[in-house]
Amino acid sequence: MNKRIWLITGISSGIGKALAAAVIEKGDFVIGTFRSESEVIAYNENNIYNAKAMLLDVTEENDVKDCVDKIIATYGRIDVLVNNAGMGFIGAIEETSMAEVRSVFEPNFFGTLNLTRTVLPFMRKEKQGHIIQISSHGGIKAFAGFGIYNASKFALEGFSEALAQEVSPLGIKVSIVEPGPFRTNFAGDKLREAEIEIADYAETAGAFRAKLKSVDGKQEGDPEKAAKAIIDLANSENPTLRLPLGKLALKTISMKLASVKSDLENNRAIAENAVF
Repeated sequence: MNKRIWLITGISSGIGKALAAAVIEKGDFVIGTFRSESEVIAYNENNIYNAKAMLLDVTEENDVKDCVDKIIATYGRIDVLVNNAGMGFIGAIEETSMAEVRSVFEPNFFGTLNLTRTVLPFMRKEKQGHIIQISSHGGIKAFAGFGIYNASKFALEGFSEALAQEVSPLGIKVSIVEPGPFRTNFAGDKLREAEIEIADYAETAGAFRAKLKSVDGKQEGDPEKAAKAIIDLANSENPTLRLPLGKLALKTISMKLASVKSDLENNRAIAENAVF
């Protein structure tokens, strides 16, 4: 089989960086995106034959189209799209300004949606392809102090779940990866937080702010093992829609499922009675 061509956004650090390296090691070709010209130059100098770095801000709609058009013109296809670029954000709902909300949704939801939609016509033409969305266990379960980030990932999961049903008959696969805390700089210098703090939320959102920042560099997840799991997912004939990663992800997603099931059962009689 020919080398697969992977487009992976946000490969400067974390899971994206580990995944790009693992894909190259497996013998496929990586097109990775950075937001810094200097990083693009350095990456291309070190990966002449097995990868290509491109400058891309996924929040810029025209840049996304130009990037994809260049890839298709040069390489002819995109076999695997990994929407990894995004940002973390902490703060209570009331603490967060609308400008801050939009700044989170632009990369986490709108940028991912736009890039997915831009790649789809080419995958439909080829009648093949795999779209892998890097979500979070926070895309299933919400946490006080994480609500805006949760909302952006819930939205990502919602459109991706529907998309999987729409494109399955066309030979295109969709998977949603839901990592728990991994040892990246997500909780470090790249983490953004609401500028306003309200004392009434100190024991809820405030406690979450402090806890998340305190685990930086101590998270349970290994990015290299996450990368291997994602490659195995892409190699599967029948990949699952969702792939949780990490023990904490299993715990929190299980808690959410149990909570939903409990509410469902406790309100079953009410629900059944609310019909003609």
